[in-house]
Amino acid sequence: MNLYAPWSLRDLTDDIARGQCSTPDAWERSARRIAETEDRLAAWVTRHAPSEPPAPAGALSGIPLGVKDIIDVAGYPTRCGSALRADTGPATTDAEIVRRWRAAGAVPAGKTVTTEFAFFAPGPTHNPAAPGHTPGGSSSGSAAAVASGQVPLALGSQTAGSVTRPAAYCGVAALVLTRGLLATDGITGLAHSLDSHGFYAAEVRDLACAWSALMAVPDPLTESTRPPRVALWSAEPLGVVDTAMTDAVAALHDRLVADGAVVTGFAAEQVVAEATAAHRVVMAYEAARERAAELARADELSRPLAELLRSGAATTDADYVAARGIVDAARRAVLDLLTGYDAIIGPAAPGPAPAGLGATGDPVLSRAWQALGLPVVTVPGLRTPEGLPLGIQVIGAPYAEAELLRVGGWIQDRTHRPPREQGGHP
Repeated sequence: MNLYAPWSLRDLTDDIARGQCSTPDAWERSARRIAETEDRLAAWVTRHAPSEPPAPAGALSGIPLGVKDIIDVAGYPTRCGSALRADTGPATTDAEIVRRWRAAGAVPAGKTVTTEFAFFAPGPTHNPAAPGHTPGGSSSGSAAAVASGQVPLALGSQTAGSVTRPAAYCGVAALVLTRGLLATDGITGLAHSLDSHGFYAAEVRDLACAWSALMAVPDPLTESTRPPRVALWSAEPLGVVDTAMTDAVAALHDRLVADGAVVTGFAAEQVVAEATAAHRVVMAYEAARERAAELARADELSRPLAELLRSGAATTDADYVAARGIVDAARRAVLDLLTGYDAIIGPAAPGPAPAGLGATGDPVLSRAWQALGLPVVTVPGLRTPEGLPLGIQVIGAPYAEAELLRVGGWIQDRTHRPPREQGGHP
């Protein structure tokens, strides 16, 4: 059985609108796909199979939604991938972001696996697009659930690279929202100045469909898109991008230029490298204070999380203020640069998903953009010579998600499209 079979949200909602399938059909298909694949993927912590499928409502017509298990959903415990939360009772209310998605017509189908408190310690989830390789983290279960076609839409969160990296590794699309665009009430955060919402879908066209429903705005991909003007970020000062990714980005550059895009070098490479280092300081400092109760029980935590919290507790106020100053200066520089471009593009991860499930890969190529609070679209479709997924990230100005999706959609049309499941038929 092919585990990798992303399910198109746009095709599903279009089919429901045309009467070619129904909301019960969608839930039946989701349940069947979970039954076929979950033993091999372990994407879910808890699942909900309603006795009667939800009535179609909202722009998303009652479709099933995966929710990362740091986000409260009424009736479900929020265990955050940690033994410390094993006895946690069910949440009594939805997180604000879940309420927003319900209003748009999505219905939670359960809670998806997260790494411990959304940091690095891996959960049991496998990568449907690259068996034997990590799905990334921390939003591991949500990325795998979408990549396998268990659901057409799933929620994540990002503090370093927790949405972007799993999307790249699992061969699906993702959108990280501008930090602060929507409230984070009801979410177990890690670092308050870094935490952002994100979500997964099969392709950029499906992200645009979801964005339109969530924000009650026109679908940005219904407008014609001219070839964009983009700055190509190499991440060369970080010294982490592997040959397969470098070659794939170079080939994509040539395709974009051939189709009319203006692609120039990125003039703030060193600024981004400095913001990457500053992000580590900010994240550790804030996590130690936000997760103080867990720090007091550090011996019961995974080693990576315990080390982060102990490091953050030892970080001085002066070091934190200095790191925030570096981030603020980098933000000003990057925003100034973005006035001349539609977006910045570059590798979403150093390379394909690393082999094995003992770690979740390196978020180094997301740290700076997350520190700056910018929206990011992960575009799937590139592959290594061995066939492993590679992702491109497209970074935009604050609150410019619609334009960013247009640029991301234009770029995905020039990548090798991943296979996807059409429509909502059972």
